[in-house]
Amino acid sequence: MPPRTRRHATPQRQLNEAAQLTDQLQAAGYTKRDIAHIINRDPSLVSQFYTKNKGAAFVPALTHVLTAVQAAGITDTTELAALAAPHITRRTTTSGTRARVRTKAVLITPTGTGTGRVAAQAIASGSARLRPLIAEAARQNLRLAFTVRLAKTGYLHASGSRTDSPGIRRDVIQRADHTEERSYGSATTGGFHATDFARRVDTAGGDVTAAVHQWLVETGRIHPGAHITHLEVRTWRPH
Repeated sequence: MPPRTRRHATPQRQLNEAAQLTDQLQAAGYTKRDIAHIINRDPSLVSQFYTKNKGAAFVPALTHVLTAVQAAGITDTTELAALAAPHITRRTTTSGTRARVRTKAVLITPTGTGTGRVAAQAIASGSARLRPLIAEAARQNLRLAFTVRLAKTGYLHASGSRTDSPGIRRDVIQRADHTEERSYGSATTGGFHATDFARRVDTAGGDVTAAVHQWLVETGRIHPGAHITHLEVRTWRPH
């Protein structure tokens, strides 16, 4: 009787980067049809990321979209499509490998609207992922506003005080943990020049948290020892 030969299982093929990014977007709640809408292609192409090793040309756009979802909390597929559009090219390689040149993820739509949010862990490291947003806003000469959250006792003025921007209570959110969110700047009031804040961030060695904290101290809004726990930056194009 001939000796039995052992069959070796065929190893599962490694997913290409487009498929891996698609998996992460699906884990975030988006369907293949949603993803196809975001990259302005047919859903069958998204399936071919898995079956035919396609999608290298969409890696920069998908990376940009995933960053927008995870870092900025953007969920609307139409807005994500607007973010993806400038990063989609028809160029690809026959092997399906990604291009060497990768576009950096900057979370600003063609209309100038951008949002970035960070919480405790990112705050501790200086809110580094907000720096590209502010730098790009400065490059485009946009306006910006921000919302900070810290202990109520950290503020120098009572909520709703006209000495402290915004001066109206609807832009103040009080939390159950004795912290309070206050917004500074808006499209109505004109906000702040992004170039000014980009300069402050550069002076602070890229530490966005420190730059915002210093501004709040310098303008007499918070105690020097106050600790920012959450930070959000918003941008827009002035009329």
